[in-house]
Amino acid sequence: MPRWRRGRPLRSLLRRSLLLAAVCAAALLLLLLHLHGPELPSSSTTRRVTPSRGELSAGDEAAADAGSGGGGSSGETCATVERIGEESVGRRGSPEAASLRVREIIRRHFLLHGAARVRELPASEFCKQGFLLGKASEAGFGNEMYKILTAAALSIMLNRSLIIGQTRHMHLLSVTFLPYLGLYPFGEYISYTNHSFTIGEVKHLWRKHRCSRTYGRDLNMRVDNFEHPTETNVLCSDWNSWKDPIIWFDGAADAVGIQFFLKNVHPRMKTAATSLFGSPSSLHPRPNTFGELMQVIISPSRIIEKAVQWALKGTSPDIVLHMRMMTNRPVRARKAAVSCIKRAIEICHLKGTPRVALISDTPGFVKDITQDITEFAEVIHFDHKGFAKNFGLDITGNDKPLDFRSRDWGSAPRWAAFVDFFLASQARYAVVTGAHRRVGTTYAQLIAALAAANRFGHESSGVNFTFLSSIHSNLLVDGLSSQVGWGHIWNRYAGPLSCQHQLHQCALTPLLAPAWWDGQWQSPIPRDVRRLLEYGVRLSNTGEVDERRLMSYCRSRKDHVKRYRVLPSYSSSI
Repeated sequence: MPRWRRGRPLRSLLRRSLLLAAVCAAALLLLLLHLHGPELPSSSTTRRVTPSRGELSAGDEAAADAGSGGGGSSGETCATVERIGEESVGRRGSPEAASLRVREIIRRHFLLHGAARVRELPASEFCKQGFLLGKASEAGFGNEMYKILTAAALSIMLNRSLIIGQTRHMHLLSVTFLPYLGLYPFGEYISYTNHSFTIGEVKHLWRKHRCSRTYGRDLNMRVDNFEHPTETNVLCSDWNSWKDPIIWFDGAADAVGIQFFLKNVHPRMKTAATSLFGSPSSLHPRPNTFGELMQVIISPSRIIEKAVQWALKGTSPDIVLHMRMMTNRPVRARKAAVSCIKRAIEICHLKGTPRVALISDTPGFVKDITQDITEFAEVIHFDHKGFAKNFGLDITGNDKPLDFRSRDWGSAPRWAAFVDFFLASQARYAVVTGAHRRVGTTYAQLIAALAAANRFGHESSGVNFTFLSSIHSNLLVDGLSSQVGWGHIWNRYAGPLSCQHQLHQCALTPLLAPAWWDGQWQSPIPRDVRRLLEYGVRLSNTGEVDERRLMSYCRSRKDHVKRYRVLPSYSSSI
């Protein structure tokens, strides 16, 4: 028999072949590992971070699980809204100290430039005085109130006296300066400070002191429109050098316009803005500037105050929930809001049964969510029909919202929104805001700002006052990119640094809405990058301002001057 056919040598040959194949396979595997290495997470890939609270559908849970592992803090390329909120409110201390500092600045300003002192000045001094006009219509309350608050802030920055414009008709404002005599905006529902002038009184005193004839100073008004980027001088001009008796900074209908002065190229303007609004890039909390201004400038009218007290029944709410639902009643928004109220109770360390006030433009949503909240809290809500019926009142003013605004403002009469506003500003510990689409509207911002100002410096609870945003998961599929619009508080975080596919978020929220992108996790959306270019500002993808380019832009342009005569010139009347 041939040798290769014998049994034992054949088995030995097979063993050698198998051993050789195993060695070759091992060598090949080692070679591949050496060439490619283990696959590591890329630092350029957005990592989905899973928060600690909320609900997801089965599909969302799978997506969240897929991105929940690996990576340390140094490799994070996005953040949840809750993480962003912790950074945005400032990690070093409370905003109370900064707010009380601004409160003192406001007090000293109106002591020196308020109407009570200025109207008693002799002619030689009065005719040197400068004024700042705040003019609003009766459109959305939040936007219109910001116009007046912006004027008040700018009057402090420029050491001028405040004028609050009066008007009867909204449509006249855009075409003429004639309606100076009339009602204050929302005058049936709001009482305004006696620190301010009316334009009619300034005209009267100007004539009385013969400022034009004796001192050669005509009563002119210089108008700067923030809504016209190529014309506004908000970034490039030193407004302290303007000699016109009256200045009107028009078009600043949210927290952003006045904060553009934080990037003004003139140090004196930037310093004045920083002293009032704080540094956007600081780790310290920024002051509650608009809340402090509101506390001085507005208060509820008698009938509105009576309605507020009727709704409160002698006790202020611990927490206020504001929901802008625009006739929608999604279950996820409701669940997220309830969870956020519970979170507010934890943060504020409330014991017993807390009192929660509900504010919404959608009555059906209030009814739905009340059933959920009554399980752990006492709920109050202003019933405008019950109030009017019990007191037999006939409230004057615009009883019904304009037809084209009914979805935006809700079905209740307009005066009820002012009751809701001043009721909500009585919150002792926290304000929670949510929405069907965009969270943190100007109305909600001002509620939280005034509520905090009412507590700071007066109660021990002031230090712990909390503003929270409830954002349901449907709004976070693409991160915060849905929060477009400069008037919304989360707009400056709408860029790529907010994680996608987040769970429900209950996030700490700054009392002063940011206007720039200097803070951590802030990043612009492409539309805002293009819009800033119109103002002469070049932003990086993460929001840094090209200071050298801005300075070059300002040097290459001339001040745009738009001036109107409020009274005829003396020389032209001779």
